Amino acid sequence: MTTEEFISQEKFEELTKELEELRTTRRREVAEQLEYARSLGDLSENAEYHEAREMQSSVEERILKLEAILKNAKIVKGAKSDVIGMGSSVMVKKVDADEKREYTLVGAEEADMFSGKISYRSPLGNALLGKKKGDEFSFHTPKGTQRYKILDVK
Repeated sequence: MTTEEFISQEKFEELTKELEELRTTRRREVAEQLEYARSLGDLSENAEYHEAREMQSSVEERILKLEAILKNAKIVKGAKSDVIGMGSSVMVKKVDADEKREYTLVGAEEADMFSGKISYRSPLGNALLGKKKGDEFSFHTPKGTQRYKILDVK
């Protein structure tokens, strides 16, 4: 079962560039490290060899992950709408609190809480989908039920 991965055009290009770098430059560097480590002799107690193998495994794992993401990528643009969807920026505040926060709904690969980008798959992101300015909503977290009000949608 493949899942669509919603990402922006910018993130798609960034991941494509990373994949190309891994396939070419990084693979070659790891192969050279492996070759050097092999030349040191006994592989059973060769720390450089084991480290290079782990690095090779890590690079190949990242390549497979990026290929899967890019294969299933659905590029979304922030559409101007009153209804919250992918790419929407929203201003929210917890009910019974004064602090306001602004979030942008993005795909899982782009999520970055420190810059206000939340995944549409997160509890808050999922609860925001389809809502409008003025709506109050609640959702469940490990800390209990959270209640928010939507102040603005951009």
